[in-house]
Amino acid sequence: MPAPTRPTLPNLPRCGGVGLKPEHFRTILDTRPAIGFFEIHAENYMVAGGPFHHYLERIRADYPLSIHGVGLSIGGAGPLDAAHLDRLAVLLDRYQPESFSEHLAWSSHNDIFFNDLLPAPYHAGTLALVCEHIDQVQERLGRRMLLENPATYVEFAASTMAEGDFMAEVVKRTGCGLLLDVNNVYVSCVNHGRSASAHLRSLPLAATGEIHLAGFAEDVDAAGDRLLIDSHGADVAGDVWDLYAEALGYVGPIATLIERDNDIPELAVLHAEARQAEAMMAALGADERQAA
Repeated sequence: MPAPTRPTLPNLPRCGGVGLKPEHFRTILDTRPAIGFFEIHAENYMVAGGPFHHYLERIRADYPLSIHGVGLSIGGAGPLDAAHLDRLAVLLDRYQPESFSEHLAWSSHNDIFFNDLLPAPYHAGTLALVCEHIDQVQERLGRRMLLENPATYVEFAASTMAEGDFMAEVVKRTGCGLLLDVNNVYVSCVNHGRSASAHLRSLPLAATGEIHLAGFAEDVDAAGDRLLIDSHGADVAGDVWDLYAEALGYVGPIATLIERDNDIPELAVLHAEARQAEAMMAALGADERQAA
């Protein structure tokens, strides 16, 4: 099918951003830190009023905004939840974010909802469903969305495509962009015993509209092998920073979010990681200018 024309493209500034957390509302309003943008989880704001909206309206007035969905179940076998999509459209109309993104995952089946982002097999059937769902989302929202590559812990015998090939075909068919989660690349490749660099290169990097960085937790599986969990509860690991530097070499400076959803530290800690990302982007630009 031809890729549809989308009226609005992601337009975040090429700098470091931080996930917006209630613990930091007052600090942000009192100190106005030089953070490039903030990102929220859509499902935390799908009500008409309340304290979250009170603070977001004030913060949004001064900062670019990215909205990140976790509940559309893009990879699910069933139809999209029309009521959920309508609520999402209202939220985006209200705040006019510079970017909207969702996950290549599923989290619901019929009327059962899971508090997880679950993987899907990579084959023609899933591909058709995912593309159909993304088309519906983009048409309803009137904007191009970004699709995030998942962190995975199991793989399906039914898969007939590699993840990179699958995502590239989704981008080609729907015209959506890529939310490149570098931590997810690293976590998945450690868990499956693959090269993170090779997997990174297999993704449709030219379509990248935003990058996510996060921390992981470490465990062992039943066989005693190393197992990483995409916990969003720790600092960004050194190996993930290294992979991020490699990614910047392919995509150039691009909006980069520091994700932290558990064990939330002081805002200054997250801001420092955002500044580290900006320093790496600036160093890349300096290297390119010197080479030229």
